[in-house]
Amino acid sequence: MIEGTRSPLARALALVSSVLMAAAVAGCAVGTPRPTPAPLPANITQIGVRQAWAVKVPTVGFPLQVSAQGSQVVLASDDGTVITLDAATGRELSRAAVGEPLAAGVGSDGRINAVVTRSNQVVALQGGRELWRHKLGSQSYTAPLVAGGRVFVLGADRSVTAFDGRNGAQLWNLARPAEPLVLRQAGVLLAVGDTLVAGLSGRLVGVDPDTGSVRWEAPVGASRGTNDVERLVDLVGGVRRQGTEVCARAFQTAVGCINAANGTLRWSKPANGATGLAGDADLVFGAESDGKVLAWRSATGERAWLNDSLQWRVLTSPLVLGRSVIFGDSTGLVHMLSREDGGSLNRLTTDSSGIAAAPVAAADTLVVVTRAGGVFGFVPE
Repeated sequence: MIEGTRSPLARALALVSSVLMAAAVAGCAVGTPRPTPAPLPANITQIGVRQAWAVKVPTVGFPLQVSAQGSQVVLASDDGTVITLDAATGRELSRAAVGEPLAAGVGSDGRINAVVTRSNQVVALQGGRELWRHKLGSQSYTAPLVAGGRVFVLGADRSVTAFDGRNGAQLWNLARPAEPLVLRQAGVLLAVGDTLVAGLSGRLVGVDPDTGSVRWEAPVGASRGTNDVERLVDLVGGVRRQGTEVCARAFQTAVGCINAANGTLRWSKPANGATGLAGDADLVFGAESDGKVLAWRSATGERAWLNDSLQWRVLTSPLVLGRSVIFGDSTGLVHMLSREDGGSLNRLTTDSSGIAAAPVAAADTLVVVTRAGGVFGFVPE
């Protein structure tokens, strides 16, 4: 329903529930140690890549989403620093200070950059200056979407809010009943044609960006289990989009594709992963929670190949670039696999602190950001 019915108590409870989810997931990770990954074989280079530049920014510990806009990349750090770099050279083009730690970012249309702070403020920036900020009714762990002169925010309480990009005036708010637990990681929020597509619980929802009214809903994953943690079903950030087709992952439940023109579910397959997807016209790629990398056929959802050489490594959402599908891992390595069969093409090193976000590409440069704040640009040899 459209905003107006949520009380301060309900919003407070939604805030508490998202914190509980973070504690629950962290507890599971601590209570169940991951097996030690097997040593990697010697790197046999099948595709030539070299490091072109590297710069240092403050540390990154929140669910960063790097925005690639033309020849520029926009990223941010824990302390509220938002930086725009020239992807070809690594040269800093602008820097802004939000003034407080961040919970989500960065959304950008190449002109306006937007982030969310830990105090639940959405902040819009242009270059090195702040345009406006607005207090949200709940936490958000998803980078705002900046599109069509507006800034859209996906809340941890299953809300979607639209703001005027020029002055921050709230245009509408779509609210859903809050779940007992939600994920403290980026969700799904993107534009497909004239439809805003958001991940709400285990469903992709098509929203009219002008009014906030729901046009369609499509289930990707269904709730299961006997307790709140087991019944958690959330769509995670990083989607494969091809035309009007969007493929997304429901956390540790399923991978599915829908037609965003009308909300028709094309297929859904069981899958046990916690990070997003990428793909091309033929294949959808993603990593399972145990580090196995899978490719599904985009037309049917049938498995095309599986690579288990990275098993038990914590992998990022992928990037499809050229003939490669690229993952970062928690040790700071960047793995370039073949789109055709999953075989290793190259392995790149950074600073060993762990890759903080899905890799991006801009200006023929592969850009990766580490948790220690290292930003690395790689180019073909």
